[in-house]
Amino acid sequence: MASGLNVSQETFGQLVRFALVGFFLAGIYSAIYWYLATYVMPPVLAVVIAFAVAVSIGFVLHSRWSFRGHGKTEDRRMKIKFFAVQGSGFVLNEAFTWVLTGPMNGPTWWPLVPAILVTPLATYMLNRQWVFG
Repeated sequence: MASGLNVSQETFGQLVRFALVGFFLAGIYSAIYWYLATYVMPPVLAVVIAFAVAVSIGFVLHSRWSFRGHGKTEDRRMKIKFFAVQGSGFVLNEAFTWVLTGPMNGPTWWPLVPAILVTPLATYMLNRQWVFG
């Protein structure tokens, strides 16, 4: 029974660390995306740059802190899996952005809502189970 409690504490700790890193990355992504989408380029192109910056920082922070001590040590396959998961997050953010700023003709900040609320939950589950598991 004690090991079940430890697993829950470990999972909770990972979720807290993932959330802290996620909030930090969401701020970086949001600032870059919003500025570029509002003043420099079409929103779907701004996602590319903002996402690339956030993912680059995110790999280091998640692999060394969020999921430290969980599963495998960092290797080439882990990096490939991590970037595959982030690719799925990228596709989600591009879809949100295209729908909300394209056909729905919404303001450039609209896609930030699902990008901050939906994409991180999806990528957390995939990272925990498949990448760092």
